[in-house]
Amino acid sequence: MKLKKHILCGWLALAGAAAFTACDDLFRDTPVDKMSETDIWRNPMLLDEYVLPWYRNMHCGFSTYVPTTIALVKSASRYFMPWFGDQIVPSKTDYYNAGYGDLLKGNQQEITNWARVNWSSYYAQIQAINRMFDNQGEIADGDQKRRVEGEGYFFRAYYYYILWRQFGGVMVIKEPFDPLNDQKKFPRASYPEMVEAIVSDARRAADILPVEYDATDMGRVTKGAALTLIAKTYQWASSERFQNQAKPYLGFTDDRSKEMLDSAKVAYERVMGLEHYQLIQIAGTTEEDFKKEYRNIFLTKNSQESILEVQHSDDGNYDTGFGHKLDRDAAAPHFTGTTAAYTPTQNHVDEYGMRTGFTYDPQHPYKGRDWRFYANILYDGSTYDGHVMDIHYTVQDGEEVAGEDLTPYGTSETAAVTRTGYYMGKFVDETQEINNDEAYASSQNYIIWRYAEILLDYAEVMFRLGDTEAARAKVNDIRRRAHMDDLPSLTWDQLVNERRVELAFEDASYWDIMRWGIAEEKLNGNDNPIESMTITVDPATQDTTYTVGNMDRFPGRVRSFSKMQYYLPLPWDEIRYHGVEQNPDWIES
Repeated sequence: MKLKKHILCGWLALAGAAAFTACDDLFRDTPVDKMSETDIWRNPMLLDEYVLPWYRNMHCGFSTYVPTTIALVKSASRYFMPWFGDQIVPSKTDYYNAGYGDLLKGNQQEITNWARVNWSSYYAQIQAINRMFDNQGEIADGDQKRRVEGEGYFFRAYYYYILWRQFGGVMVIKEPFDPLNDQKKFPRASYPEMVEAIVSDARRAADILPVEYDATDMGRVTKGAALTLIAKTYQWASSERFQNQAKPYLGFTDDRSKEMLDSAKVAYERVMGLEHYQLIQIAGTTEEDFKKEYRNIFLTKNSQESILEVQHSDDGNYDTGFGHKLDRDAAAPHFTGTTAAYTPTQNHVDEYGMRTGFTYDPQHPYKGRDWRFYANILYDGSTYDGHVMDIHYTVQDGEEVAGEDLTPYGTSETAAVTRTGYYMGKFVDETQEINNDEAYASSQNYIIWRYAEILLDYAEVMFRLGDTEAARAKVNDIRRRAHMDDLPSLTWDQLVNERRVELAFEDASYWDIMRWGIAEEKLNGNDNPIESMTITVDPATQDTTYTVGNMDRFPGRVRSFSKMQYYLPLPWDEIRYHGVEQNPDWIES
């Protein structure tokens, strides 16, 4: 069964996921009024349909929804997580007018609303999984039952992992629960309990799931995904931020960092020991060949480097399928783009080092950079789909005239252009047609985990364990694929920078900031403003001026992050119902 073009029937959407959206209860049971639940468990096709929402809700992929009016904010949770970091931002002003802007500015009410939507969405899937396990005796013995059990264990662990990262210790519930008919209360789990709950389910999944599937089931979770989840759980728990905490649901009450690192090391070695994944090597030796091959890593669905990815619809249908509008929303005006939703920052551009033999020249800032720069970034003078990007101003009769890719396309008053001076090259597809039919758009899968990240994770673990040579070896594996020279030694800053470049615009970059405990530095506009590049060319003097600007200087748009935001607030109804403590400093409004 391919996971690409399924459309859920109305009753099944209610039974499998959509009905579990009440904000005032942890779970709310769902009546199945079209057929008995037994029919679902005994019908192979319906059973696979029941499982589908577990996949669809694990990550929105590139299918983002950014509300631009206050009325829509409370129902919105589909944001591109890297937007909350400092590597890439949307340039469309409307995005900042409501939910997204309020979240960036640390608006407590909107963060509370957003947290409630996330909480409800993730627990909805956990409830559906628990219901399956409660009824697994009704499922016919065979390969499908075994697979669904493995998927159930994986996704229950995965959804608790997501909740844990966002909220700290949560209520670990592994049975169907209806607060309307069941008065049972659940405590918040401690950090050791969260690790045990996630790892135990993920291990059971790893014991059941295969290393790979045939083409008809491509995209399903595998043994490698389950082992990766175990490794990432231990790595997350090893962070210094979670040691010696006063509250057990905020971290360990003692220091378990070394224990967690040792466990992470073993878990990552099990992933690598599968010998199933490998880096996609790049043969091209020219800038043009390299950028095409590197970009193709992210355009190839379910490649040898991919461990887990969101399966977007092949036909790109946005209205009835699971396509998305990445290429349309990322496009520059030359390609009829009006949204400019994925614009890299100068902060990120500065993270690309120089190749051997080149020294940084401020008058030629894009010459001789790390090869990945040319694949990931569309900059002034670069070529994309035969078009030379025109992202500079030209002095004419004493005035600065905007280039084509700085001039809004069409007649819409809200059409946007880059405010950072760059467009995104990573993830986008040069061959994708962008026309007036917005129902059909893009189909790239969104990669959640890939082997390059595993190698960098392992390098971080080994570095923190004191084995810098083992760490350097893995970092250099990544650099060699990028045609960059080996590092003769390795510092923490170099390791961090390699992650920032190789995993640019991926979820990992945001969560690195959170688990390293540097969000107060990185996500505050006053301390780390989002920087832009403005280029001005004067034909009369042949001078080109490069000016770095501060995008956080505008009143009302300055990014803000406070210590309390490391953990989102639990829904207040859950606090009252279960009689548990709220995360520090959150106040009910």
